[in-house]
Amino acid sequence: MTLDEFEFQFVFPAVLEQLTPPPAATYETGAFTGSPAGDVTGNVIPVDINLTGDRASTSGCEDSDFAGLNFGGTNDIALIQRGTCTFAEKAVNAQEAGAEAVVIFNQGNTPDREALIVGTLVPSPAPITIPVVGASFADGVALARPGSTAHVRVVPSETRTDVNVIAELPGKNADNVVMAGAHLDSVTAGPGINDNGSGSAALLETALMMAKVKPENTVRFAWWGAEELGLIGSTAYVEGLSQAERDRIALYLNYDMVGSPNYIFMVYDADQSTFEAPVPIPPGSTAIEDLYESYYTLIGEPYDDTAFDARSDYQAFIEAGIPAGGLFTGAEVPKTEEQAAIWGGTAGEQFDPCYHEACDTLANVNLHALEVNSDLIAFAQLTFAYSTESVNGVPGKKVPGPPVNLPPPAGPEGTFASSGGGHGPGPIES
Repeated sequence: MTLDEFEFQFVFPAVLEQLTPPPAATYETGAFTGSPAGDVTGNVIPVDINLTGDRASTSGCEDSDFAGLNFGGTNDIALIQRGTCTFAEKAVNAQEAGAEAVVIFNQGNTPDREALIVGTLVPSPAPITIPVVGASFADGVALARPGSTAHVRVVPSETRTDVNVIAELPGKNADNVVMAGAHLDSVTAGPGINDNGSGSAALLETALMMAKVKPENTVRFAWWGAEELGLIGSTAYVEGLSQAERDRIALYLNYDMVGSPNYIFMVYDADQSTFEAPVPIPPGSTAIEDLYESYYTLIGEPYDDTAFDARSDYQAFIEAGIPAGGLFTGAEVPKTEEQAAIWGGTAGEQFDPCYHEACDTLANVNLHALEVNSDLIAFAQLTFAYSTESVNGVPGKKVPGPPVNLPPPAGPEGTFASSGGGHGPGPIES
């Protein structure tokens, strides 16, 4: 086992508090990527916002939006609505108008523009020197009340050192590495038992069992640091490999949230039968998807696709051309009536109602989902430990013991029509 160190910029949680009018409130928020530090308490000044009708908004996109508004104080906070132009343009215009801080709240014109929005200020048409934080549409409406004052704080980031934990079991073929990974960290808000204690624990159990095996291919396990901060650990690991070291990796298997309490079984959609991938998918990835799906078919568990959208630790691997796949049981997306009829659970609730919340505790795991996926994680690792021929054409050997005859995949249940949810960076445009 080795500890693979990497440095990263740790961003402290931002603060957005409404002081007046009563009642005082603390709102969920986050600093926009590229926001400078700052601590501002002052008057909230709405900038050409539209809270009614179609809520069409060009708030903060033009200098004229600030005409007639008094930003002459020493602690003025511009309240800007999402819409039309980039977040950076809105922030630069507010800064030039004299604001000392900016709150950008979601537009509220469609259901997917109601929640907290935290995006990026990069690239920017000019340097931004004031703190910029996000808010939901509802919180923006509250902040827009006459007489509103608020507190905005963005703390300077600091350089920290974290580690990836890497363990390797040598095989007869040192030049054909079967790699699997799961992230160790959680968000600040909660302990992260499903996200991602579930994937980390299942992978650890697999590694302990694999210690008794003498594989044909070399087997490598990784527990990633700083995934929740932007896939930092896995990205640093892949970027630190030489091309020759990357070429040795036959495939990468990713396990991020495999025991969601309101689960459905999902496989990364490498063949794009449900989701068109926004990133190139390396050849061989479809064979990994097929193995997972054939196993679910063998044991009689229905499954569906999830978007292969590079929103977890496999991103750096597929960008390096390494075939990849993985399992997922859902995060913030609500379960539909159709899905509840197939997998049970509660329609209308998120697959993980405690996703990124303090309630992601030991009680926040479905043990049946975890058991099924733990068995599949071990099965896939053992299968590829002996042969990756279906993925990269490298001949191997049959797994010792009685043969397992996998049936053809039964096919996904087809309950999705659009995105499958997951992790990812914020947008740059409104």
